Amino acid sequence: MPDPKFTQPWHGVPRDEIDWHPIVDDGRCDGCGVCVTGCGRGVFRFDYEREKAVVLEPLHCMVGCVTCANVCPQRAVSFPALNSLRELMEARGVMSTARQELAEGRSRLSVQE
Repeated sequence: MPDPKFTQPWHGVPRDEIDWHPIVDDGRCDGCGVCVTGCGRGVFRFDYEREKAVVLEPLHCMVGCVTCANVCPQRAVSFPALNSLRELMEARGVMSTARQELAEGRSRLSVQE
């Protein structure tokens, strides 16, 4: 069951309306577990019978994050095309919402010298 702290709207877009999550290629996955142990959002679990990583909570994935794909030594983890995310950002006004969030969080998000 998805954890609400990881499924909050992303810049005003409900998380379940965003197609962003890792995909594991079983043919490439050698069961090293780097993705499972490295993801702090609980997206993956490990199938000990098959000795493969499994995406169990796709909505927990942070939109835009590709760390698991970058660290996978077998390149078994991939994501939907980045263009689809960019199209969603444009269609849903994510940039305007992000700028508004920056303005509202100025004291919290600014560089303190």
